[in-house]
Amino acid sequence: MSHLRNRHLFIVDLVLLPLALYLSYALRLERLALGAQWVGFLLFAAVTLVVVPSVFYLTGVYARYWRYASIEEVVLLAGAVTIGVMLAGGLSLLIAWLTPEQLAIPRSIPLIFLLLALAVTTGPRFAIRLLARPPRHNKASHRAGGGPPQPVLVMGAGDAGAMIVRELKNNPHLGMEPVGFLDDDLGKHAVVIHDVPVLGDRHAIPRIAARYRVKLVIIAMPTASGKDIRDVVKICDAAGLQTKIVPGLYELLDGRVSVNQLRPVQIEDLLRREPVRTDTAAVTELLRGKRVLVTGGGGSIGSELCRQILRCNPERLVVLGHGENSVFEIVEELRAANPGLDEKLVPIIAETRFPARIRSVFEKQQPQIVFHAAAHKHVPLMEANPCEAITNNVLGTRVVLDAALATGVERFVMISTDKAVNPTNIMGASKRVAELLVYQAAQRSGKPYVAVRFGNVLGSRGSVIHTFRRQIAAGGPVTVTHPDVRRYFMTIPEAVQLVLQAAVLGSGGEVFVLDMGEPVKIVDLARDLIQLSGFEVGRDIDIQFTSLRPGEKMFEELFIPGEVYARTAHPAIFVASNGAANADCCVELDELVDHLLAVASCGDRAAIIAATQVLVPEYRPGAGG
Repeated sequence: MSHLRNRHLFIVDLVLLPLALYLSYALRLERLALGAQWVGFLLFAAVTLVVVPSVFYLTGVYARYWRYASIEEVVLLAGAVTIGVMLAGGLSLLIAWLTPEQLAIPRSIPLIFLLLALAVTTGPRFAIRLLARPPRHNKASHRAGGGPPQPVLVMGAGDAGAMIVRELKNNPHLGMEPVGFLDDDLGKHAVVIHDVPVLGDRHAIPRIAARYRVKLVIIAMPTASGKDIRDVVKICDAAGLQTKIVPGLYELLDGRVSVNQLRPVQIEDLLRREPVRTDTAAVTELLRGKRVLVTGGGGSIGSELCRQILRCNPERLVVLGHGENSVFEIVEELRAANPGLDEKLVPIIAETRFPARIRSVFEKQQPQIVFHAAAHKHVPLMEANPCEAITNNVLGTRVVLDAALATGVERFVMISTDKAVNPTNIMGASKRVAELLVYQAAQRSGKPYVAVRFGNVLGSRGSVIHTFRRQIAAGGPVTVTHPDVRRYFMTIPEAVQLVLQAAVLGSGGEVFVLDMGEPVKIVDLARDLIQLSGFEVGRDIDIQFTSLRPGEKMFEELFIPGEVYARTAHPAIFVASNGAANADCCVELDELVDHLLAVASCGDRAAIIAATQVLVPEYRPGAGG
């Protein structure tokens, strides 16, 4: 029966529906012989065999794959049967009323028939679903690699946990046998989900693990906060248990969960905040069918922008970058993940500081939406090379904006940084000047040209996480500049989701600021990463304090004094509606930027700092400590 298809089910319906109708008459008349009711029965049966299969076809019942039927199929089938039987019954009663007495049909027959029709149409279909289930494997069953399956606990008895358990049971070759759920919701305790009981809350992990000889706990809580994840990991570590985790919602863009997404707990999980919920429909509507260009497309933010933009089905995605290797890697990754989309992907190697080259790219590709992510971002490195910070971040932004304005780009989004607020380093100051240029372009064009400001991103190439991991791999020590230094952190996918959302919200000239949550102490980050690596601080790996590097601040800010800001329609995005309008230099911005670029081209550090301070009066070089 598990091999039955919809064509077979059509034949089964043609046989069982008349039988159900006959039983309806037998129940109504309380006898098997229908006597004078045969004519009415034949009329009703004939109408049923035309109407009900037609309704099934039109509602998609015959298009479902019943091997994987779920509650959606139950609702669909029940609705289709009800509609079909009511139509067939109503039509049969109408015909009987218009014909001689011998065609009379008892008015209760359609209601009795409805119940039996539900039974005879549902039964074969869900027998397929039942028989298609893989054979049950007991604890003594062996996996493909040999040996009994590994008993595991699943922390989280919600949708994600249920999906993980179902997959583990359907795929015994994975070698994991779920023996119990754990959940902090008392209402779920003592219930059974997919034949697996809910045994207690997180505090019961050590006791339950010892009872069932569990060595692995799967954390299936994609919406949980970082605090909850840290707490569960701490309990598991104390009990000597391994942990794997279902990624957070910021990674599960489609909301689906599967076993292949399980991975070891990472530092990003411990910093998780409330899950970011984006209006994916609005973002898709903005990007679908559009020509989109991303500068810095091979970088950490730029490459993630490309991944998420491509999911929105643009007409063309232009990946522009200066580093050939990084552009090659992201384009090859996108092509591998999206076969057949080669014509949509246009890789371009170009330097944003060259106006003629950028202008030719814009004229040929005719982008409608531009995301400008190309920038130098490494604070100490830019302090040592201020001319590069200015020419890349300021001149590069101006060149891209000029090309966008000249070719009629409809929407422009520049990636900025929290270091642009009251900057103490040349990198932050250069990004503040870039924000002013975006504001100026919005004023001149009247188009939604905006900047999006956020803090550090975990996993980016310049992230402190990479430095810590290298130091841990070398046996330590892990170096932290100061015990009290704090930073805002956000994951790359999460930041990019909010950048795309801000692109939808922009009307022109705004600086959007992403809600970064609470700042995190860098020393706490180091301590968590050491523990996640399986070491103990002080015994295996030491933490060593150095001193603030050139241009660094003890803590970052998100808003400049004088900015009028408020939450947007999206709770995780603020907008500073006068994010650049409060700068006194806007009137003579072109002249001042020309002067800054002139001194930058000469490499005169003192002149660069002086010219930057005129443009950004709040810039205080070296005031970070």
